[in-house]
Amino acid sequence: MNVVAIIQARMSSTRLPGKVLMPLAGRPVLAHVVERVRHARRVNAVVVATSTDASDDAIQAWCKAAGVACWRGSLHDVLDRYHQAAQAHQADAIVRITADCPALDPAIVDEVVDAFITGGYDFCGLAGEFPDGLDCTVFAASAIARAHREAQLPSEREHVGPYIEHHPEWFKNGAVRKFTGLAHHRWTLDEPRDYEFLQAVFSRLYRDGAPPFGAADVLALLAREPGLMSLNADITRNAGYLKSLQADKLHHHAQP
Repeated sequence: MNVVAIIQARMSSTRLPGKVLMPLAGRPVLAHVVERVRHARRVNAVVVATSTDASDDAIQAWCKAAGVACWRGSLHDVLDRYHQAAQAHQADAIVRITADCPALDPAIVDEVVDAFITGGYDFCGLAGEFPDGLDCTVFAASAIARAHREAQLPSEREHVGPYIEHHPEWFKNGAVRKFTGLAHHRWTLDEPRDYEFLQAVFSRLYRDGAPPFGAADVLALLAREPGLMSLNADITRNAGYLKSLQADKLHHHAQP
């Protein structure tokens, strides 16, 4: 099975423009994400999927300089971007990664891929009460292809998973429940205060050339320095998806 990790990245974030190339411990955020995904043993290839918008020329330039495969597609139809990238790289399974998760754990990626393969699922993701920023979902290329043909709602085109997740009658769903009681942790990059938090974490845990630190290392750090969590504790989780759901309502009202 050809397992391809596709990292979605764009420069035009509304809350923190250019975040994926912001410096973190001396390297762009995207460089950390790529490095971490490459440490996942069950991933055969890593592709950065960005848009054809001129604002994302910088992402393509970074990928070229860093020797990272890059696919450019629709800015807003992320489902189409994933489908096209998966076809181009002959993926059997797609690991969806977002470029604003520089603290993702390669070992967790491997666990989710293993669960996906063992269960014969159409999609399988990290589920339950886990820190925001460890997100990882694996999709069968066939499921992405069907969603690409059939999905209509803005939330189903702007995000990869909703159409598949909303139709359990067609798609076999798996879940890896690894954490409980940690949903209040926020390790993603969406706001300036997230950047402060991640800078604090990376300054303490990241060492150039060393294996990536894992989720257990971050949790141990926060147990020692719980004050770090106050830097970004009150920010809404999954704000982008919530915005898409509002667009769904407008889509429904616009139908004849």
